[in-house]
Amino acid sequence: MRLTNLLNTTTFRLALIYLALFAVSVLALLGFIYWTTAGFMVRQSEETIAAEITGLAEQYRRTGLAGLTQVIIERSRNQRHSLYLLADSDRDPIAGNLNAWPEVETGPGGWLDFAYERAVGEQVETHSARARHLLLRGGLHLLVGRDISDRLEIDRLMRTSLAWALALTLGLGLFGGIIMSRNMMRRIEAINRTSHEIIEGDLSRRIPLRGSNDELDELARNLNAMLDRIEELMVAMRQVTDNIAHDMRSPLNRMRSRLELTLREPPSEEAYRSAIEQTVAEAEQLVHTFNALLGIAQLEARSDRDSMTEIDLAETVQDVVELYGPVAEDKGIRIDVVACESIVLPANRHLLSQAVANLIDNAIKYTPADGTLEIGTRKTGTWAEIVVADNGPGIPEADRERVQERFVRLEASRNSSGSGLGLSLVRAVTRFHGGTLTLEDNSPGLRARLHLPIRRLNQIAGDHK
Repeated sequence: MRLTNLLNTTTFRLALIYLALFAVSVLALLGFIYWTTAGFMVRQSEETIAAEITGLAEQYRRTGLAGLTQVIIERSRNQRHSLYLLADSDRDPIAGNLNAWPEVETGPGGWLDFAYERAVGEQVETHSARARHLLLRGGLHLLVGRDISDRLEIDRLMRTSLAWALALTLGLGLFGGIIMSRNMMRRIEAINRTSHEIIEGDLSRRIPLRGSNDELDELARNLNAMLDRIEELMVAMRQVTDNIAHDMRSPLNRMRSRLELTLREPPSEEAYRSAIEQTVAEAEQLVHTFNALLGIAQLEARSDRDSMTEIDLAETVQDVVELYGPVAEDKGIRIDVVACESIVLPANRHLLSQAVANLIDNAIKYTPADGTLEIGTRKTGTWAEIVVADNGPGIPEADRERVQERFVRLEASRNSSGSGLGLSLVRAVTRFHGGTLTLEDNSPGLRARLHLPIRRLNQIAGDHK
């Protein structure tokens, strides 16, 4: 990865922002430590000088010049850091460990900073000092100070340490930001690379996971799940297109052949009427198929969510049973309504009735004469269930998921009427309501279960905002 590309990344910019905040924090902390330490050392030194010069002034008041001179001589012996100088009115030295009066002006409060020379072994070194000047009675000048070279060296070391600490913080933070940005960019590049491959047409590609279970892994899992769903929809769309082409071609060819054959034969009102009636019947079947496909597409797009109202599930099922009662009676099939428990839940009454009607229609179609259908509703926790069971041939377990897809018809039902969209529509309606469709063995026959969640309308609205 190029450094210029890395510097332009959002991750690196965020790392720089955090680095700046951290550097300011470190600088403020170390600056506070430096300020308090250096200030304490200065105050301690000045307080010592002030106390000492006050004591010497009191000594002069009590014992006079001779007493003060004696004390200064005694204190000047073997002193490394304390400085004393007693001078006359012309500032010529009388006693002390300074050879001459400093050539600097006395500042506010009698304080002055100056450099002086002192012998260290066989060498003479220049040191820094801070002292206080006090004018005594009789025109005498008293100077008491301390060597501050060590303190200045400590101060310099602290400032140097502060600068190095800040430089190391910036350097290590910048290095860490680059490393972090590079790792982040590798993972983002993997996502971008996979996205480009998918854009190029390879829908089987998936974003690799690192197994760290962090937010990027969670993002990758969600994107992979989305890609799985997209691939599933694309495959389903291709299958639907193929199935439409296959299932529509035969009736359209029959319609065309019938009309062409009718036109070639001698004109006959009866022949024309028969051809037109058969053509209208097949066109109506095609329109019904297209309407079913459109309905499934709208349900999968969840474009009719505002049509949900509170309904009584048992009442809805009873209405559909009454509608199909005569049809079942004509075939000699008995419909038993069992355990029809009253359950109120939010649903689209028309769609749910259509789903139940499709299940009952399928059951009547495949149940032999003198057979029995069982239909019921019940409540299990926060779920409602609609059960439609027959004693027909049933569906093999291996095919129960496949028959819920569009245009899928098993060999046993090839000779019966239908488009293969009935169970697809039932599944779409069930998913629209947030439920599931399950097909089971009824020994013999098939048992279809619609599981629907019992929720309030405001909960559904909140789930889809």
